Amino acid sequence: MGGDEHIVMVPLMAHGHLIPFLALARQIQQRTGFTITIANTPLNIQYLKSTIYTDSNPKLRLVELPYSSSDHGLPSNTENTENLPFDLIGTFYASSKSLSTPVHKLIIDIKEKEGKPPLCMITDVFFGWAVDVARSAGTINVTFSTSGGYGTLAYMSLWLNLPHRKTDSDEFRIPGFPDRCRLHITQLHRFLRMADGSDEWSRFMQPQLSQSLGSYGMLCNTVEEIEPQAVEWLRNYTKLPVWTIGPLLPRPFLEKSLPSGFTDYKQHSGKIPGVSPQMCVEWLDLQDPDSVLYISFGSQNTISPSQMMELAIGLEGSEKHFIWVIRPPVGFDLRGEFRAEWLPEGFEERVTKRKQGLLVKNWAPQLEILSHKSTGAFLSHCGWNSVMESLSQGVPLIGWPMAAEQSYNSMMLVEEMCVSVELTRGTLSIEGKEVKRVIELVLSKTGKGEEIRRNAAKIREQMRASVKEEGEEKGSSVKALDEFLRNILSRRQVQQSIG
Repeated sequence: MGGDEHIVMVPLMAHGHLIPFLALARQIQQRTGFTITIANTPLNIQYLKSTIYTDSNPKLRLVELPYSSSDHGLPSNTENTENLPFDLIGTFYASSKSLSTPVHKLIIDIKEKEGKPPLCMITDVFFGWAVDVARSAGTINVTFSTSGGYGTLAYMSLWLNLPHRKTDSDEFRIPGFPDRCRLHITQLHRFLRMADGSDEWSRFMQPQLSQSLGSYGMLCNTVEEIEPQAVEWLRNYTKLPVWTIGPLLPRPFLEKSLPSGFTDYKQHSGKIPGVSPQMCVEWLDLQDPDSVLYISFGSQNTISPSQMMELAIGLEGSEKHFIWVIRPPVGFDLRGEFRAEWLPEGFEERVTKRKQGLLVKNWAPQLEILSHKSTGAFLSHCGWNSVMESLSQGVPLIGWPMAAEQSYNSMMLVEEMCVSVELTRGTLSIEGKEVKRVIELVLSKTGKGEEIRRNAAKIREQMRASVKEEGEEKGSSVKALDEFLRNILSRRQVQQSIG
């Protein structure tokens, strides 16, 4: 492909969006030789520079956009959803619209310098404003959803239609889905549950999501074979071409066997783990295959004090081995010191002494843990990056969705893929005995546990096949990315011939 083209990418300011955007940028750059510019606020650009992806490739550029959080009524130096109280996230999302002016200036600067506008912009699905910015600068916008097909469709349809407002029932159907896919009011985050079209969240979500449907097409971080129906529903609903180009994970994790000592996790995530990857791996080496439960709620979620207490009681009662990434509970500083009083008395000492559990404060080398043969299940908030990491290793899930599109991801994992059991959702109360029951069910070598493990192993093979480059048959995700690139290049050629 012609190497003198330029693509500008603008992710949402959240780690769960920055990392897939960066992975996609690298893939496009390596396939095409194009110049790729990722533009974001200064602190997010610094974060991206701390990851492995920005090795000295002069054609992968990181550009800082002017942004001041205090101009938007946010604490100073707030440029990311991480560690931001939930009640400020709506304000933070709304502030992202201020990026439209500096992005427009960036596109015009590139146009003047290179004699033509960038080939396209690839922007976050929440940045509907980019459609007009691209048009006014003589290029096109391609919207990118870092979620899967099912989660993307559910999230868009719920915000654009607010179907729960049109019924007195606690259960309702979602426009764009077949009738059998019904949601319960408890699956909606409180911001969506309270939304009426005039609230702060609706005023941001509705115009941004509907404008993003005016894009040239959509890229989706999923694999056609693992959710074929949902991707089809998404295409029908959005009326856009949807290219499924996932999973956007480091390629070695999609190989048949991981090289030993594969990676320093900080290089993938830009984070420093609370426990060294070596220590986690050594601890896992002592356990039986498929016997360990890994527990993590993502980089910006935690659970309530009472939920934490009951989870600990259930874990200890199950007598199953576990690695738990643990943070202070809701209502306390997520970055603060962890206090023993949040767990049953003597819990950490007992599980450590018996070698039943490993408590990791704040951050763990997740991909290394999931790719270890001893890991048998993942108790997760069902954020899409975590789901993809888990399924890429054939590890079934226990769902505890909390925010964003996590409830719809969880619903799909249970009902469509049959690779998960939902333990609870959000802030609903939970009892230790139910925790124990679900853990034993999922880690069992028979019955339901065996069935979901078999289904997860099948999806792992489909994901690996989708990124296959060698041999006769390229994988579906490789083909989709190639088709997308061919499509926008031929559009450029047609325009040039007309011009």
